[in-house]
Amino acid sequence: MSTVPKPKPFVLYTAGTPNGRKVSVFLEELRAVYGEKVDYDVEKIDISRNIQKEPWFIKLNPNGRIPVLVDRAREDFVVFETAAILLYLEQHYDPEKKLGFDPVSQPNDYSEMLQWMLWAHGGVGPMQGQANHFNRFAPVDIPYAKNRYILETKRLYGVMEIRLTDRDYLAGPARGVYSAADINVFPWINAHQFAGIESLDEWPSLQIWFDRIKAREAVQNGLAIP
Repeated sequence: MSTVPKPKPFVLYTAGTPNGRKVSVFLEELRAVYGEKVDYDVEKIDISRNIQKEPWFIKLNPNGRIPVLVDRAREDFVVFETAAILLYLEQHYDPEKKLGFDPVSQPNDYSEMLQWMLWAHGGVGPMQGQANHFNRFAPVDIPYAKNRYILETKRLYGVMEIRLTDRDYLAGPARGVYSAADINVFPWINAHQFAGIESLDEWPSLQIWFDRIKAREAVQNGLAIP
């Protein structure tokens, strides 16, 4: 008699965007450490057809955006917003703190991680997203808008350059520790050419950080999803 396969712990509703890939990279990093405990099904959402605006999806995320994570192991608890998803996974599924810091025993490191995550969530993502829109999708050519958002994205890359000048990662002691802070912004930097920034040569420390993270096997696996 055949047995019914046990459902995977998570369902990830996502698309091939920087925001979607933040979560798939994080899940792949967790899976590399904890195996099937953090395995997941992928539901690809075709945002070009506005599937994320359909009533069934709005029930998951009233904001109508990807990604959304459903945690089957915790009574189908739903999490949306990328930084919130990463912090949720870190809280519940990274007991060894391989991708983060303990808020009680490492309060300063934990605060640094939050600072850089929220900085990217409110800065790099929105600004580079606008650069993408006005350079790629706007129905009319608006040079002022294109220039404004490219310059602001470059300024934010410069902020990362300052932070990474004598560090390997954004948060943590000494030269830093690879964490959710890095994963939360990496997929946006990975898409710099799509935004109209041809290379990272202007920011050598950022380039080194980028190359170091992109070389990770789990990162490559996460970037291939969906």
